[in-house]
Amino acid sequence: MKNRVYLFLLITFVSLLVSAQKNETIPGIGLPLISQVNQGNSYITFPGDIGNIEPLWFEGNVIPNFYLRQSQNSRLMGVLTPQIIIRMYQEESFPVRTPSYMPQLTVYYRLTELDKTPGLNLFGRVAHHSNGQDGDFFLEDGSINTKSGNFATNFLELGFIATNLNTRFNAYQFFKTSFEVHPEGFIQEELMGIYSRYRWHNSFSIFKLNSGSPSSNGGRPAISLKGETTWMFGDYNQLDAFSAERLNLSLTFYYHPKFLEDIGLFVQYYHGSDYYNMYFDHRLDVLRFGFMTEKLRF
Repeated sequence: MKNRVYLFLLITFVSLLVSAQKNETIPGIGLPLISQVNQGNSYITFPGDIGNIEPLWFEGNVIPNFYLRQSQNSRLMGVLTPQIIIRMYQEESFPVRTPSYMPQLTVYYRLTELDKTPGLNLFGRVAHHSNGQDGDFFLEDGSINTKSGNFATNFLELGFIATNLNTRFNAYQFFKTSFEVHPEGFIQEELMGIYSRYRWHNSFSIFKLNSGSPSSNGGRPAISLKGETTWMFGDYNQLDAFSAERLNLSLTFYYHPKFLEDIGLFVQYYHGSDYYNMYFDHRLDVLRFGFMTEKLRF
């Protein structure tokens, strides 16, 4: 357990170091691209995840982005994202139980010059997470009703995104750090004390381009690597302040073959609390494979 805490601190420290390094001044990375990296990619997993997750035919994550500003020379941009996560279980009738509905509105503001890299950006998010069910939260035996129990919370997130370019390796770098809060009164009462309301997120992404000038338009990343950590604060399952069970971490590797258009292959390792609504009290250690969209153009 302690090793995972040390790994979390190491990833955060290395990410801060890498994101702080300076490179030559080149054309900046626009807010639409920054938002795409921050919002994440749509994906679908293959059957046969390796780990302690329930047997699934697939998990699908749909993240369409609707931009509320199109001007390229503005420091401010809004993005509306009606995210949905679904899981189809390997059970009779192949049920898709309690999808996660996660609509969110995110606003980005450029703090540094628009046409320069490295760059620094501020973002704020208002989001909702529910499962569309109306059943009792607890079963008669006191366990959580994962099949039809009502799950709902609302949260705010505020953070910074630093962008950089490694000219030596022709790779773009993104570092994000943010803090998420689920205010009292905006979270379901049954979740109080058993669901973390305060979360510190960090992520570091690297996108390696195929060829050509790193500042040219139309570049498509051939591979990418993304590491993410979350530390959960507050009154949470009576855990000690430095318990390793407060840590979530993931590492995702993406490869885009030349013969595919907008999708590629990914492999991901995830350790931590389940992010699928009523399954939040499950602890996962899972290795998964699947297809992922990658429409980024540098």
